[in-house]
Amino acid sequence: MMDKLFGFAAKGAALITLSLLIGILGSLVVGAWPAFEKFGLGFLARTAWDPVQEDFGGLVMIYGTLATSFIALLIAVPVSFGIALFLTELSPSWLKRPLGTAIELLAAVPSIVYGMWGLLVFGPILATYVQQPLQKLLTGVPLLGAFVSGPPVGIGILSAGIILAIMIIPFIASVMRDVFEVTPPMLKESAYALGSTTWEVMFKVVLPFTKTGVVGGIMLGLGRAIGETMAVTFVIGNMSQFNSLSLFEAANSITSTLANEFAEATGGMHQAALMYLGLVLFFITFVVLALSKVLLAQLHKGEGSKS
Repeated sequence: MMDKLFGFAAKGAALITLSLLIGILGSLVVGAWPAFEKFGLGFLARTAWDPVQEDFGGLVMIYGTLATSFIALLIAVPVSFGIALFLTELSPSWLKRPLGTAIELLAAVPSIVYGMWGLLVFGPILATYVQQPLQKLLTGVPLLGAFVSGPPVGIGILSAGIILAIMIIPFIASVMRDVFEVTPPMLKESAYALGSTTWEVMFKVVLPFTKTGVVGGIMLGLGRAIGETMAVTFVIGNMSQFNSLSLFEAANSITSTLANEFAEATGGMHQAALMYLGLVLFFITFVVLALSKVLLAQLHKGEGSKS
């Protein structure tokens, strides 16, 4: 009897979760339908964002979301790998616990604190010691000069990406450390006995054994980066215009646009456009998760193919 009740409860929890997901998707589709009827899929390629004229496009926000998330992953993944490697293989025993706890505590810092710190402290440092020297060095250089153009105020895509990287490092590093620690000690000791270096042990023994967990940790960090709102809103600049490809140019993301404008949207096409952006963010998240599943399936498929 208890087994049947437990089975029904577990099945009910799964169905409730699926129903909530379908309900959220349905409400987004219904809310975004007026904007979809007017702009269609062309909404994704339009740069206009004019609530007065009711002329909307989501390209600037989509670009800002993807660019900041990519920069965050580009920084966070190698740093997190280095942290996990140090904690599991190189750190002295007396340092492992306090250092691991300190890194995990970074995940408990509210995102608005990261945003305020990024705007008031990190932004000016980035502008003074990174952007201005780069602009002096690369002024007049084709292509590279365009990537560092813009007013040196310390806000923009690069600043938002770095703040996101700092925010997701604790998640990725913690997952990597935990999965590295489940590697059977006999495998590592055998590799060391054969003369392997620490670097070779990590790449030829630990990573192949824990690749599923590593990819899961990276996807967890990417999901946090894509959906982060307040920290990005503080430092990205909140400009819904596409002026250049500069990393220091003020921009916008889907989450920051929703945070800034949804409360002031009076309904009609403006609110529908914001719901359309929410639907796009939902789709981006779904695609990221689907790609991670495909990647994990390919990794499993390739297991045992080499001897």
